[in-house]
Amino acid sequence: METEHGDAAAEGRTAPATESFPAHRDLLFTVAYEMLGSAADAEDVVQETWLRWSAVELSAVREPRACLVRITTRQALNRMRTLGRRKESYVGSWLPEPLLTAPDVAEDVEPADSVSMAMLLVLETLTPAERAVFVLREVFEVGYEEIAEAVGRSRAAVRQIAHRARSHVAARRPRGPVSPARTRGALDAFRKAVETGELGALLGALAPDVVYVGDGGGVRRAAPRPIAGADKVARLPAAGAVRMAAAMTLHAVEVNGRPALVFRRDGEVDTVLVLRVGGGLITGLYAVRNPGKLSHMERETVLRR
Repeated sequence: METEHGDAAAEGRTAPATESFPAHRDLLFTVAYEMLGSAADAEDVVQETWLRWSAVELSAVREPRACLVRITTRQALNRMRTLGRRKESYVGSWLPEPLLTAPDVAEDVEPADSVSMAMLLVLETLTPAERAVFVLREVFEVGYEEIAEAVGRSRAAVRQIAHRARSHVAARRPRGPVSPARTRGALDAFRKAVETGELGALLGALAPDVVYVGDGGGVRRAAPRPIAGADKVARLPAAGAVRMAAAMTLHAVEVNGRPALVFRRDGEVDTVLVLRVGGGLITGLYAVRNPGKLSHMERETVLRR
């Protein structure tokens, strides 16, 4: 009889939790992803958040959204330690996991900027606490009191961390926002140059100080370290243009809120190439080839603020 009562009580707690959690799931994934740069780890964090949320006494929760964000933040901070160890032994350059996003993400400048490949790489240079505070405060506009509770610091300490993180990001963040139209123009020029193998056209699309970063994870061939300079970067795709044209198809898509190219071989995603554009020229090229990071390129991921 006690078991029946216990089961009934558990069901009573779970039902409201089940009703409220889905409404915030996309937001929680976005928070975790921006803190981790890994969609797979972000999904694990969301699952862990659900397990803890289903055990919470909901009658004592005034704001489910705030409570869920706190739980997610704590789980993401825990996950950062594991992710940090994996990055230390990672083969070659590490890039965030790309997400296929809907076109409307790019139309909202702030969210698109916060999940862009370039911004996620800037966030990688922050400490875990700085990244958590920056994401919660600057991207999701969470109050200092709530952030303090989520990261286990005092309100005064959180304000100091936020100031330090803002200064750090401001000094390293990409140049001012570029309209989607100009970015697509640069992407089209790059795509045409790759498909034709015209080195001159490709050079015309690249900024002199452009940087190329490839991520193969030791599984697929990729540049072992970043390559800088238009002349060097142009020769990478130009040299393999004929081979790629024969073996792969190119598709223009939206990745992390920015125009990008997907290279497919026999229908399977082989490479995701994300562009960073400034002043009408390509200033950064990020090529993700590690198969373990390409699972979120088959369906659009919904991001929420």
